[in-house]
Amino acid sequence: MNLQLIKYLLLIVAAGSFAACNKTPEKKEGKLLAKVYDKFLYSDDLKGVIPAEISDSDSASLARDFIEKWIRNELLLNKAEMNLSDEEKDVERQINNYRSSLLIYAYQQRYLGQNLDTVVTDEEIEAYFKANQSNFLLGEPLMKGFFIKVPVTAPELYKLRQWYRSDDKETMNKLEGYCFAHATVYDHFNDGWVNQNEVLRMIPGDGASFRNTLAYRNYLEVKDNNFYYFLSVKEKATEGSVSPFELVRDDIHYIILNKRKVKLIDELERNIFSDAQNREHFIIYQ
Repeated sequence: MNLQLIKYLLLIVAAGSFAACNKTPEKKEGKLLAKVYDKFLYSDDLKGVIPAEISDSDSASLARDFIEKWIRNELLLNKAEMNLSDEEKDVERQINNYRSSLLIYAYQQRYLGQNLDTVVTDEEIEAYFKANQSNFLLGEPLMKGFFIKVPVTAPELYKLRQWYRSDDKETMNKLEGYCFAHATVYDHFNDGWVNQNEVLRMIPGDGASFRNTLAYRNYLEVKDNNFYYFLSVKEKATEGSVSPFELVRDDIHYIILNKRKVKLIDELERNIFSDAQNREHFIIYQ
């Protein structure tokens, strides 16, 4: 099914709220397609829903879906009319409140679009981070480094043991070549923080023991019957410590912008209130 058909299927879903019906069958609107109690659905009601350029089989399928959705909606509406009290069926106030909320929101968004300063400097972000570090504590330990899984039959494992602890660029190139040739898994995450616990779950054994080991050293080697597992930690951030800045930078950018929005809307409301009060556009009765 192509994207256009998907688009029109979404229109069919929307048909659940469609009131395309007549109280009496005398007024014809194309071919009569379905009837639910005293409600009628005609072929003209499907105009704009079924695209003309699709195949007959697809058109028939869309029509069936639309008709079934319409029937389900009318049956549900009838059940609601019979079972809800008059007070529950009085939705006019809810509709008015919803309309008011939509209008207020639309005006607020236009006002923000015209007045919001969307430029957030690096200095502002860094200052907010330093002033609010207690809000950015890690719930789990993070790390940078790499993880290697190689068969116990891999050649020259003594070289791998030396290389995976090195920070030398040339040695790292040798390590990478070795892993591409012999490793079953080679995950390199030197450039981005990852959850340490998730990495440790790739290694068979006691995760708590591994975490304790990594608390005082940056290398881990584990062996089972078939594989060796090597983990090298280049940087770490412990649970409960302040999150690395780069991980929360975008969040802080959003927080600063949101605070500006809240301030602007508050100022807008206070200014409107003050102006209306000065012009005596409202009265508060004691």
